[in-house]
Amino acid sequence: MDEAERLEHLKDSLDAWKVETLQPTLKRAPERKRGFQTSSDIEVKGLYTPLDLSDNDYSDRLGFPGSYPFTRGVQPTMYRGRLWTMRQYAGFGTAEDTNRRFHYLLQQGQTGLSVAFDLPTQIGYDSDDPMAAGEVGKVGVAIDSLTDMEALLRGIPLDRVSTSMTINATASILLAMYVAVAEQQGVAPDKISGTVQNDILKEYIARGTYIFPPGPSMRLITDTFAYCAAQLPRWNAISISGYHIREAGSTAVQEVAFTLADGIAYVEAAIATGLDVDRFASQLSFFFNAQNNLLEEVAKYRAARRLWATIMRERFKAGDTRSWMLRFHAQTSGVSLTAQQPENNAVRVALQALAAVLGGAQSLHTNSRDEALGLPTEEAVRLALRTQQIIAYESGVADTVDPLGGSHCLEALTDRIEREASAYLEKIDAMGGTLRAIEAGFIQREIQEAAYREQRATEERRRIVVGLNEFATADPVTIPVFAVDPRLEVEQRAKLNRVRGSRDQHRADKTLEALGRAARGKENLLPLLIEAVKAYATIGEICSVLRNIFGEHRETVTI
Repeated sequence: MDEAERLEHLKDSLDAWKVETLQPTLKRAPERKRGFQTSSDIEVKGLYTPLDLSDNDYSDRLGFPGSYPFTRGVQPTMYRGRLWTMRQYAGFGTAEDTNRRFHYLLQQGQTGLSVAFDLPTQIGYDSDDPMAAGEVGKVGVAIDSLTDMEALLRGIPLDRVSTSMTINATASILLAMYVAVAEQQGVAPDKISGTVQNDILKEYIARGTYIFPPGPSMRLITDTFAYCAAQLPRWNAISISGYHIREAGSTAVQEVAFTLADGIAYVEAAIATGLDVDRFASQLSFFFNAQNNLLEEVAKYRAARRLWATIMRERFKAGDTRSWMLRFHAQTSGVSLTAQQPENNAVRVALQALAAVLGGAQSLHTNSRDEALGLPTEEAVRLALRTQQIIAYESGVADTVDPLGGSHCLEALTDRIEREASAYLEKIDAMGGTLRAIEAGFIQREIQEAAYREQRATEERRRIVVGLNEFATADPVTIPVFAVDPRLEVEQRAKLNRVRGSRDQHRADKTLEALGRAARGKENLLPLLIEAVKAYATIGEICSVLRNIFGEHRETVTI
């Protein structure tokens, strides 16, 4: 029996099963009166068979882990060889406060650092700037100068611990500080490893912590690509982020499509500067959300890997197999957490983390149960880390590669997400590319409409959120909530004054002048930034120089 005959026989058998077995059952016990759709409005069937797969060619569609098209993972052995990096996103108050949390987490078994920066740091203001008032150290750690970065990383061996920094508009400056601290530790540039998020396009789309217009912003990014390719071979020059796109309300399909669209724009921009694609592509990484619909999330990661491999090989003609690999960090969904019955969040986080692992993440952060109420307490963050460790050491899912691979349901969902994401990419190409689509408000509107549909579904109870719109209680929230001491802002400003008073002011001024001259030309800015931060120029001073030359971005309101 050949393949066509086998499928025809299966179709006949399926039709007979529907008549003889399924229909009588449905008459006696109808299915639940609700729609069965994923967050992307993909209908979930009651049963999947090989007839639901768009292409049954195993080699082309699935292949083997560590080989094109990487559907089943980027490493041949995946977690049998090495577990994912366990990173707990941390940052609050002063650098000294966050350094203590880092050491605590490493003692508890965390295997990599992940730094959250406060809002002034993210948008290039010093802690004593009037724009920073009331925000210092609130949503992350305050970093004004190299002095703060030195304190942040004190006692952390940078040749043995990798660091992920969630920073975008000021990413190149924070990377410069990290390189300077590594030099102080005697760690060679080729020995430090980690990631700087450095994804400005998603800031224009969904998050808002931008400073400069797109052109200069893209220059800073491609300068970082070139510098990392030449000097920091173990450093990821960008983490192209779908996480915030999803948190803003996108569907899983949109998360894949818009994230890869951003990735395409960065690759195009780097090639336009003269960089060879195989020189930098292996230092691109991605950052995805982990939501509640477990099967859709697993399919999403697999579809993204396969689609990116095709884009890099076919569209950009990359020849190095490492250039085809989509390596990603995942974080469980903050927007899915509820202030009501916060203990339920621990269950949500466990399911989301499991989806990320089943989907082949290289790195993972698990949110704490109290994050809908405030910054996580040590107890809550320990439980979140233990969630990863239990999945790694007790669940068994890390013992085989792509354990759900071959499931008819999962493969059908993977195919569907890939097709629908590809359709979005074609539409964005037709508009002239990602920047044009952002300028036209297309991507923002698509996310807004998806978020509106999701909100309506929750309000109308078509989407159940346990403890919020169903199974609610009147019990008060009793878990402890962490709060940042407001006195830290005063302490941080005093520290900043001491830095300015003790540094070689002439040296600092000269480095800022040199940076300004280079910014007006085409020179790579990373070496100039490194010299400026080593002279203890502050992030606000550096950004002021660049603002005067590059200008500031003003958001286009989309309706």
